[in-house]
Parts: sequence; C-alpha cells; structure tokens
Amino acid sequence: MSTSSPGDDARPESEQAKRPATFGDALSQAARSSGLAPLASGDAPTGKALLSAMGGIRGLIEAILPGLVFLVAYSLTRDLIPSLIAPVVIGVGFAIARLVQRQSLTQAIGGLLGIALSAVLALFTGRAEDYYVPGFWTNGGYALGLLVSVMVDWPIIGLIAGYLLGVGTTWRTHPGQRRAMRWLTLVWAAMFIARLAVQLPLYYSGNVDALGATRLLMGIPLYAPLLVLTWLVVRAVFQKPQAEKQADEPKL
Repeated sequence: MSTSSPGDDARPESEQAKRPATFGDALSQAARSSGLAPLASGDAPTGKALLSAMGGIRGLIEAILPGLVFLVAYSLTRDLIPSLIAPVVIGVGFAIARLVQRQSLTQAIGGLLGIALSAVLALFTGRAEDYYVPGFWTNGGYALGLLVSVMVDWPIIGLIAGYLLGVGTTWRTHPGQRRAMRWLTLVWAAMFIARLAVQLPLYYSGNVDALGATRLLMGIPLYAPLLVLTWLVVRAVFQKPQAEKQADEPKL
C-alpha cells in the first residue's frame, strides 16, 4: 500500500517548473533567436523562411534604408548634418510605427541605437566616414567571437544548430559533425573578416561613397546565401548519422 499523498506526484513537476534557468536554457533561447531558426521548420529553405530569417520585408527595410539614405544624401549634398538627421528620423519612424501597431520593438530600437551611435560619432569628428565605425566594431566582435569558439573547440554554429535540432551538444561526440561545425563557423568568421578587409582601406582613404556602397553590397547579399548554405550543410550533416543508425537497426 502506498503512503504517498496526491500532492507527491505533482511536486516534481512543480519543482521542475520553478527550477532556475541553466546555461543550456540560455543557449537554447539564443539558438531560437538566431537567423537559422526560421529555416529549421523544413527540410529545405524556402523563400518565405529565408525572408523570415532576415526579419521579413519590414526587417530588411529597417536594416537597409537608413544606410542607403545616408549614402544618397551625403553623395548628393556633401552636407554632413542633414545627411545624419535623415537616417535618425527614419529610425525613429520605424520605432513609432512598431509601437503604434503593438509589434516587437527589439529590432527597431536596436537599429535606432546603432544609427544614433553612428550619427554621434560622425557629428563629433566631423568626418562622414565615421558613420560606419560601429559597423567595424560589430564585424570585428563577431569575427573574434567565432574564431575563439573554434579555438576552444566549441564552434558557435554547432551550438546553435544542436539546440535548434534538439540534440544539444551531442554532436561533439561525432567527429564528422564536429569538423563540419568547425568549418562552418570559420566560414562565418571569414565573411566578417572579408568585410573588414575590403571596407577598412576605403575608410582610411576617406572614400565615403565607395565605403557606403560596399557596406550595402556586403550586407544582406552576403548574409542571405551564407545562411542558406549553412542550413543545408547542417541538415545534411546531422541527418546522416541518424540515417546510418536506422539502417543498422535489426529489421523485425
């Protein structure tokens, strides 16, 4: 005869619900917030999923338009102050539009802060090319983080893919998967390094027009194909061991 009370069965579930978030939980949440997450819903990336991965049409406009407006305005007028005011006004407009429509402000606020920082730097120095300095910091930070993750043998792309596919860090026990995640992470680092390698000489030469155009061309046009390639490789690499395991199982 059991001496347990009805509340005993519910206690583990209650305790589990109240348990503090772990580092794995944080990684899982970060993976779900990454650009790969919208592509994880199907076996092959679709145009709709890719668009969602980049924030949708509105997200693309919010990412591209401020920089484009600054470049066009400065190229036409060579007047720094109105060229800086224009993207800031656009960023504020994006934030207000999302607020009115009761949508998430995260992307709009993040973009607005980036625009404001760029404008302040350029206004402080009086040099239009300094508008692009925060982008150099961002690319350098991403490249460094990715390279360090490979050096310590915890490649970031593997962590994101593992938690998106629900396998956690078990991929580290498979040499093939581990190697593939290492190379994918290096490819992403190479993209950020390539941006710096091309854009920094233009910055130091003061060629604002070429710098702005290159910044746009090496943004979404590089990011989108690499995102698709990454997910195709991840699906192929992570599905192969599962298929081999199923093939080895005895048939009944």
